[in-house]
Amino acid sequence: MSNHTPAGPPMTASPLTRAVLEIDDYVSGLGWDRPALLFALVDTEKLRTEEPGLAERLGLGEETAAGSLTPIEQEELPAGSPLDEFLGTIAWPDAVAGCALTVERLMLPPSAEQSVPEGLDEAQLARWVAAHPERQEVRMTVGVLRDGTRESALRLREKDAPTEVLTGAGLVPGLAEALAATFAE
Repeated sequence: MSNHTPAGPPMTASPLTRAVLEIDDYVSGLGWDRPALLFALVDTEKLRTEEPGLAERLGLGEETAAGSLTPIEQEELPAGSPLDEFLGTIAWPDAVAGCALTVERLMLPPSAEQSVPEGLDEAQLARWVAAHPERQEVRMTVGVLRDGTRESALRLREKDAPTEVLTGAGLVPGLAEALAATFAE
């Protein structure tokens, strides 16, 4: 028996996994070739108590599971700003339990690492990867909580289906570390 609901993430998953998969599903509905999207993750129960009007607009009824997280999409990231620099400018209010980011990238299989030409700058490397016959387009959704808990969801463009999404805490460690740093005091 599958642990997936007909229109949602696994029922047995942690609140962070459910939130990351909910974001992945939402962004999937927007299509590919999208800019990065940033989400605040807030405790659903606290949101219903402290912001009932917002909770109602978001459709958060009493049936929402205890301990669940509600993703709230943030304003669009500034165009042309390097992602790592932008993330370094973020500070979250105490009401935010975590955050998540969805970003699309090109990736190569490990077997291609040995064929990367030496001495390429960032722009040259990006062009080289984009032209590589084994490149894969991937959408990565990474979420972190204030306590350091992490989760990721990866979706390949060539296998764009909810049943083909790979999840795991350590799939995108660099991005998870950058998101965790947004909570550093």
